Amino acid sequence: MHEGRDFLRAQVSNCVMQHRTLLESLEDHEKQAQDPEFRALCAKHLPAVRQHQTHIEEYRATLGEPSGEGFKGALGYVLGKAKDAADALRNDDFLRIVEDIVMLRQAQDTFATFAAAGTALGEPALSELGRTGEQAADALQREFNALVQKMFIRQAKTGS
Repeated sequence: MHEGRDFLRAQVSNCVMQHRTLLESLEDHEKQAQDPEFRALCAKHLPAVRQHQTHIEEYRATLGEPSGEGFKGALGYVLGKAKDAADALRNDDFLRIVEDIVMLRQAQDTFATFAAAGTALGEPALSELGRTGEQAADALQREFNALVQKMFIRQAKTGS
C-alpha cells in the first residue's frame, strides 16, 4: 500500500479515472438517451463536469503524477470500454440514469474525503478541489434523483 505523497498521488489518479468515467457516461447518455429530459440534463451539466475533470487533472500534475500514461491509463481505457459495451446492451434510459447516480455517489464520497483530508493535511488545493467537486456532484445528483423518480413513476403507470 502506498504511503505519504505516493498515497495522495494514487488516490488523485484514481479520482481522475473515476471522474473521467462519469464524464464519458454523461457524454454518451447525452447522445444515446431516448428521454429528452435525460439528454437535456446531461447536456446541461457536461460543461461543469468537463471543467472539474480539468481541475482534477491539473491538481494531479502538481503532485508530479503523469497524465495517465502506462498501466493506469490503459486500465482506465479498458474500464471505459467495458462500460461502453455494457451501455450498448442497456437500451433503457432508466438503467442508464441509475448507473450515473451510482457513479455520482462514488464521486461525492471521494470529494468529501478530499475536502476533509485536504483541511486536515494543510493541503488547501486538495480541500478546495474536494469542496467544489462535492458541491457539483450533490447538485447533479439531486437533479438526476428527481428525474429517475419521475421516470420510475411514468414506467410504473404505463404498465397499469
